[in-house]
Amino acid sequence: MTAKAGPARNGPSVTELVIRAKYGDKQAWDALVERYAPLIWSICRRYRLGNADAEDVNQSVWLMLVDQISVLREPAALPGWLATTTQRECGRVLRAARRTQPGGQVLEDSIADVQAATAEEELLKAERQAALREAFTCLPPGCQRLLAMLIQDPVPYAQISAELGIPVGSIGPTRRRCLEKLRSHPAIAALIDAESGSTPVGGESQPTVRQ
Repeated sequence: MTAKAGPARNGPSVTELVIRAKYGDKQAWDALVERYAPLIWSICRRYRLGNADAEDVNQSVWLMLVDQISVLREPAALPGWLATTTQRECGRVLRAARRTQPGGQVLEDSIADVQAATAEEELLKAERQAALREAFTCLPPGCQRLLAMLIQDPVPYAQISAELGIPVGSIGPTRRRCLEKLRSHPAIAALIDAESGSTPVGGESQPTVRQ
């Protein structure tokens, strides 16, 4: 996650947008499409779909979300749902192409083998980013500002103390309390439980801040 000093500045959380979209808020739907359409298109590109097929997948995924959003159990996991659904739809399109192209099985299998690890990594990364973003926006403003400054390139503790009004000796303990609040958020806790015993792909499940 990248952040600047100050409270979260990326607009409504995914959970808020999903809840609003469930009740027919068009602006929330538009915001979801704007925020996550690049994820869908990037997966289509990784499966090497043409523009027409990618457009077909894009429309299918959003139509499926219209049908499924009311039963989505964890709104913060929406990016993961979108990534998984997009992968399945890409496979559907490739299978349809295989039926009309001799030797298409070899093409589909080679694409799937080459892209599987990357697609899975992208899915996990999207889930982590969504959960982290959701948890970060729920932190008190003071924690948001402190963690945002610590995530940036080295900022002297004296500067942090002056800008936030925190004694230098209290920055470390305050940071630990803020990170504990971050980890205890349901979206982060769910990811930790799901990934216990596994090595995180890309090592991005927590923000990197100075000790």
